[in-house]
Amino acid sequence: MSEEIIYSASWLINPDASPIAGGALLVRNGIVLDAGPLNILRSAHSAPVLDFPGCVILPGFINAHTHLELTHFPSWKLRSAVDYNPRRFTDWIIQLIKIARGLTPEDYPPSIREGVRMCLESGTTAVGEIVTNPAMAEHYYHSPLAGRLYFELLGHEAGHFAGKLAAATGAALHGEAHTLLTGLSPHSPYTIAHEHLATIRDTSASHNLPLTIHLSESSSEANFVFDGSGDLASEFYPFVGWERFLGHPVRCSSTELLDRYGLLASTTLAVHCVHVSVADARIIKSRGTHIALCPRSNELLDVGRAPVHLFKKFDIPLALGTDSLASNNSISLWDELRFALEIFSNDLTVQDVLHMVTIGGAEALGISASCGSLEVGKRADFQVIGNCDGSEVGMLERVMREGILQEVFVGGVRYTGDVNSIP
Repeated sequence: MSEEIIYSASWLINPDASPIAGGALLVRNGIVLDAGPLNILRSAHSAPVLDFPGCVILPGFINAHTHLELTHFPSWKLRSAVDYNPRRFTDWIIQLIKIARGLTPEDYPPSIREGVRMCLESGTTAVGEIVTNPAMAEHYYHSPLAGRLYFELLGHEAGHFAGKLAAATGAALHGEAHTLLTGLSPHSPYTIAHEHLATIRDTSASHNLPLTIHLSESSSEANFVFDGSGDLASEFYPFVGWERFLGHPVRCSSTELLDRYGLLASTTLAVHCVHVSVADARIIKSRGTHIALCPRSNELLDVGRAPVHLFKKFDIPLALGTDSLASNNSISLWDELRFALEIFSNDLTVQDVLHMVTIGGAEALGISASCGSLEVGKRADFQVIGNCDGSEVGMLERVMREGILQEVFVGGVRYTGDVNSIP
């Protein structure tokens, strides 16, 4: 039997709960066995205590939308002959594809490992990761991260898409034996033929595989889906050789399109949602769909800002994601949440963003039974945060805006900088 140990700090903070002064966790075999004030835990258990005075214990963060395979994108960009200077969303997609075409399968494993390392070092212990090549899944399964791998789907031509779907579904079903759960990721409403959407719905339902999809990220997408116009039609489709698939505008929003085919459900995670209307928000709410916001990526790609006030009005469940280093400056949720607090200062409180990066992310990924809060029976994934000692008044504000990450524990084991050091 593994040794029990009590981890304590000046404060223990869980989402949607008051901070506990002198809070502590009892951990065994990577699972929280008890939580509460240190004096109560010590009276009930004889386990040794590892104390972090002047610090806060906080749940590990959950990054609801990542592309860790693109972590080395900044270096790939530098070594590429592509003139990388995107001015618009469509420019960015085309140039990203050009750079990716110059890569080999050997480029991705070290990029994934670096992404895992960056997550852990910034307090992220679970992710919602997009996997473009099912053969790369094994590199995630050997990491200590929790969360869900979503295997990507895209394409128009029926035979090609059928092959992609079979490979993605096979990898997803095989992966369910691992700690990381799985799902499917239809890329977006403009990269998948509409006749394939019902097939995705049926496959998802028959195998109980949740979905995540990039939804209404740009005005280019909104225009293309509605009437087939814009630079996605005039530039992106010719670039990828899809001209023959043009000419089928649906005269509705991306949200309405996905809803027509039954892809919006309580197990669906919609990512970005920058260009959604009140009617779209009503649909998303009615289906119980979760939204992952990626505000820094949206800002850097100049696609606009998500209508968070609308999501709050309709009480749509929110999570937070960083997207990738192809469209962001870091994959730290600390950076992301502080940016979100700044630009959505009228809409999001510190309590809101803590919920988004913990239990909100866990619920969005369908992992809330094991992650997202430091409760009995859940994984002992937590952060030790310094520079935030003091009274309970303003405690959470200080933690979220000024706290300094000092230690990360994954499954009750201290992360030491080696992604293979945690069983």
